Amino acid sequence: MADLNPLFQVGLDVRDRVCLVIGGGGEAEDKAGRLMDAGARVVLVSPESTQVLEDWATQGWLEWRRRHYEPGDLDSALLVLNTVRCDTDLGDRVLADAESRGILVNTYDDVSRSHFGMAALVKAGPLRLSISTSNASPTLSRRLRQDLEGLFDAEFGEYLEALGKARAHLKETIHDFDTRRLILHGLVEGARLEGRFAVPADWRQRIEAALAATGIKKPGE
Repeated sequence: MADLNPLFQVGLDVRDRVCLVIGGGGEAEDKAGRLMDAGARVVLVSPESTQVLEDWATQGWLEWRRRHYEPGDLDSALLVLNTVRCDTDLGDRVLADAESRGILVNTYDDVSRSHFGMAALVKAGPLRLSISTSNASPTLSRRLRQDLEGLFDAEFGEYLEALGKARAHLKETIHDFDTRRLILHGLVEGARLEGRFAVPADWRQRIEAALAATGIKKPGE
């Protein structure tokens, strides 16, 4: 279990900062979209791209450099997301180039060539929930994201936005922290998340069967 790493969870302000995305497939589309949602200036480097990425470039939402990665692509970048899979040579070069400049790197599905992880993200209005299994099962992270997204409807988004406006107004009008906190606590009284995660009843048998089929000993042996 050496690859398990809980990481240090943070929210990074990328507004108006250059963020490099290498690769033009579905993973690049997802990461570029998340960066643009956060206000980043996205630079895409790839000879090819999905239609969505090409449309974003045509509309001027991101800059597309239609070629393979070059070290100069890191100029002015805050971070780089390498979405190209199974190319260790590229991963090594990007990591070395970035580290020489003090730039953070994430290489898709390769923790040894990454400084940070990309958690599965739940979005509902202003809400952002990141989900990580410490690299134990990114597949389960995606499943949890899909399930959690279904728990938050349009009214939740309206509620959260209204809370934000109320908080901003109270900060301007009520300067006593304890009084303001008491009011804010009252605004979320009764709000709660209801639910329970259901583990498959035969999960042990499934895992043992999957490992046995590939000749791998089950955990603990």
